[in-house]
Amino acid sequence: MHADKPIAESTVRRLSLYLRVLEHAMERGIRTISSEELADEGGTTSAQVRKDLSFFGSFGTRGRGYHVAELVSELQRILGLGREWRVYIIGAGKIGAALASYHGFVQRGFTVLGIYDNDPRLVGTIVDGVTVRDFATLADDARRESPEIVVLAVPGEVAQAVAERVVAAGIHAILNFAPVPLHVPAHITVRSVNMALELEGLAYAIVHRDSVTPAA
Repeated sequence: MHADKPIAESTVRRLSLYLRVLEHAMERGIRTISSEELADEGGTTSAQVRKDLSFFGSFGTRGRGYHVAELVSELQRILGLGREWRVYIIGAGKIGAALASYHGFVQRGFTVLGIYDNDPRLVGTIVDGVTVRDFATLADDARRESPEIVVLAVPGEVAQAVAERVVAAGIHAILNFAPVPLHVPAHITVRSVNMALELEGLAYAIVHRDSVTPAA
């Protein structure tokens, strides 16, 4: 069953967290888990767990909890993890290289087809078995390989221009690590990761430890 209305990004993030908790439970041989246990591990409440899952159907049995393996399968389906996703990384600097070397992508079905840069010193080098390509070939490569997702790991001052090239190449989803907002057409999906903002949020939480409550 699919949700009938748009789901908040915070809900999707919690679903990913629940999936990791459940997978860890499977590794430990746990067959069933209650909403309370899932909430404790996920840092939320049992009511929130039930609400999040209710958007997608009816799961679990009253008094017995959720069947771990079945809920793992359902969450993988909901999150679109039952297929391969083709990914390009643009920017072969420290962040881009670290992302290209992250083996968790493959475990989740994300295959890095190519890494791009315009620095001639980096083009042709190998990062974790993937050759760094010349950014000038992006459009031609995209027509041939049909990637679904681009990870943008470039300096902020060039991020918008690079994003426009990505859109022109027909790629509709961008994970943005550049510290600037991107202005793209409405049909393009953008998720931004701003590490400075995350650190500032942690700093605030430490300073105001007693007054900060978990996000709904």
